[in-house]
Amino acid sequence: MEQRRISGKGHWYHETQSSRSDAVLPLVPEAAYLEDRFLLDVELSAEQRTAEAAWLSVARDAADALLPDNSPVTRLHTLSSYDRLSTALTVAQVYGVQRLCNHYAARLAPQPGPDSSRESNRRLTQITQYARQLASQPTLIDDISRQQLDEVALSVNDTVTFNQLIGFIGFQARVIALFHALQGLPVRWIPGLDSQQDASAELFLEGDKLWQPGLPPVEQRYANTYQLEVVNVSLAQRALNPLSWLLAHDAPPLSVLSQLTHLLFPPNAATRDDLVLVNLLTARINGSVSCFSDATDHWHGENALPEAIRNGERALQAWSHNHPRERAIIQAVRVLTRAPGSFSAAQLQPLFEQGFSKNEALRLLVCSALYGWLNRLKIGLGNAIQA
Repeated sequence: MEQRRISGKGHWYHETQSSRSDAVLPLVPEAAYLEDRFLLDVELSAEQRTAEAAWLSVARDAADALLPDNSPVTRLHTLSSYDRLSTALTVAQVYGVQRLCNHYAARLAPQPGPDSSRESNRRLTQITQYARQLASQPTLIDDISRQQLDEVALSVNDTVTFNQLIGFIGFQARVIALFHALQGLPVRWIPGLDSQQDASAELFLEGDKLWQPGLPPVEQRYANTYQLEVVNVSLAQRALNPLSWLLAHDAPPLSVLSQLTHLLFPPNAATRDDLVLVNLLTARINGSVSCFSDATDHWHGENALPEAIRNGERALQAWSHNHPRERAIIQAVRVLTRAPGSFSAAQLQPLFEQGFSKNEALRLLVCSALYGWLNRLKIGLGNAIQA
């Protein structure tokens, strides 16, 4: 896979086949050597470093678990370092967060690419297409998409890791966009891809649905000690409970994801409805019907809101007209979910006007990024079935 610079855009793109043999250097080679592999050396205030230390530390662990410097290939784990970094770059390009694009392009550039065989090209094409679709149009992913990954020799373990990686990069992109916005900095310095379109309302008109795995979970009797330990912890997390045995195919990312949900989704009644609103919005935009159904069950605010979200943007605008606090949340979550590269301080100001502190606004929107990760895991690894 070759990185190339498109004339007129200071942006990295990559292709599944190379048309020339000379080495291509990254635009910002020093971006590969950043000390913080999650925030990519975004500068934080002393207050932010203290207040956000716990979950940021776990997020850095997630980056190390999913994008290690070396990723040995085995029979059950065939995703190479090149596969992982090319996927990360693909997703970063979808979201248009330049800092991410620079970092993953710089890390990818020196990696030995796959051979030029027909099988390798087909595998890389399929991986790239799947990553782009799950990042930008999640509802395009279905049983056929998973079957296509199987046909290019991704194991169940690979597919779980692959979906975790795509979800994580989306989380990372949105968190970086948030910290940039809090500092009044641009996220995207050049034009990016189009904004994500909301999922079709038809998906949400058949009533509540449950999630069912589309791949075989780890059987408890065959799980190793570490997998059992991680699953026991994640089963206690409502957001992860249905996914735990399937995600256990790659236990380290499950462990850090479980820690993140524990830290960012505290059982605090004062913030519960705000979090449920964020959950409803991200699930509706991304098309995760089972996540939407679960959030609806836990909504304790005005009864008309879930139905307005279900019916689409026009209905939600009409409902929010007389609800300024919820409208501020809705506006910020929409932009961050649909187009993190376009998120700016303008989306934060209405939250501040409704009494949110910077820390409260940050945490709430970080939660929306985490819900986006969970939405994509459910869409990528299973199906919504009638309750």
